Amino acid sequence: MRLILAALLILAASPASADVTAPADGFPIWLDSYRRAAEARGLKPEWLDAALAGVSYNPRVVALDRNQPDDSGRRNIFADYLARQLSPARISDGQARAAEHRAVLDRIARETGVPAPVIVAIWGMETSYGRVMGGFDLPSAIATLAYDGRREALFTRELDALVRMVGERGIPRAKLRGSWAGAFGQSQFLPSSFLAHARDGDGDGIADIWTSPADTFASIAGYLADNGWQAGGGWGFRAGVPAGFDRASVANPVRPVSCIRPLERHSRFLPVAEWRRLGFLPLNAVWPADDVEMSLVEPDGEGQGAFLTTRNYRALMAYNCSNFYALSVGLLANAVEPALRP
Repeated sequence: MRLILAALLILAASPASADVTAPADGFPIWLDSYRRAAEARGLKPEWLDAALAGVSYNPRVVALDRNQPDDSGRRNIFADYLARQLSPARISDGQARAAEHRAVLDRIARETGVPAPVIVAIWGMETSYGRVMGGFDLPSAIATLAYDGRREALFTRELDALVRMVGERGIPRAKLRGSWAGAFGQSQFLPSSFLAHARDGDGDGIADIWTSPADTFASIAGYLADNGWQAGGGWGFRAGVPAGFDRASVANPVRPVSCIRPLERHSRFLPVAEWRRLGFLPLNAVWPADDVEMSLVEPDGEGQGAFLTTRNYRALMAYNCSNFYALSVGLLANAVEPALRP
């Protein structure tokens, strides 16, 4: 359950609220205040009644929110993460599911420009191909996070979006279950992402990311396309770095303003022709055209494994702002791809 979420999970907490948990007995008062403010923002009372029925404070959500790996102080190693994510079972299952849905995946890939293996890889990383979607009550989880205050504005917007899902899109209250951090369905979208990117992939007029593989594939591909995936291009590959290479010579002079820590691992973009001239080598891959721009990414730092990544890689990071995640998606896509060959 990673979500598109990553950008959400690494947003800085305000100093005043980062270590202070709001008292549970204040939640009903906050909820009443939220309803009044939501109505003032244009959300209809009947939508709020339907979406917030049975909502309650969930202390488990707060505990999970305060115990994120990025905040643990432990150093995470990409090879360890990759071994957990790209298990033989996940790869073989992905190949089997890709072959099962090949026709619809090929169609959606043609329509969106997003390769079928990439769609399958995100499906596998997010929910183990639709099997693990989370069991938390979403209105309670999102309302709890908004009330807790660490990211109040963000989760208040997501709660508004959840109410709109019920009121505008007719999503039944019973379907509103997912991860503790507010993601749901086989694609693990946040409510705002559902409203913006969910698509109908099977032609029935409904974007059903809970039970329809075709809608799930179309929604994942739509999200990536909407976030910059360019048709005809890949994500990148492992690269051999020439001995003694000066990283400072390709450092990005512009500091990122979002997704800061992951993007600080990226060099500036250079055309393939320049990387070739510098002595880089693709490992188990081939160079794209000389004018394709690529960025050097070393997820664990200098000398600990390197990748050259295209601008499409940034679309994967839009799904989850993590180099570990985006690289794992790319490598899982590579492993699944043989099952989708003609």
